[in-house]
Amino acid sequence: MSVYKIIELVGSSTESWEKAAASAIETASKSLRDLRIAEVIEMDMQLEDGKVKAYRTKLKVSFKYQTGS
Repeated sequence: MSVYKIIELVGSSTESWEKAAASAIETASKSLRDLRIAEVIEMDMQLEDGKVKAYRTKLKVSFKYQTGS
């Protein structure tokens, strides 16, 4: 039997939504183990002076709870 926790992450990139998502996962994987599924739930852009300053991707990410045994 397994139990999973689902969290939301927001990654940003000056290049693309894909790189924003990858950045969020890469950062989360440094402190969370057994990341399983990432689902893109929203994409938006930060604008400045009528131009795209950054791409942002919001993700739902699941990871497996670790048991002590």
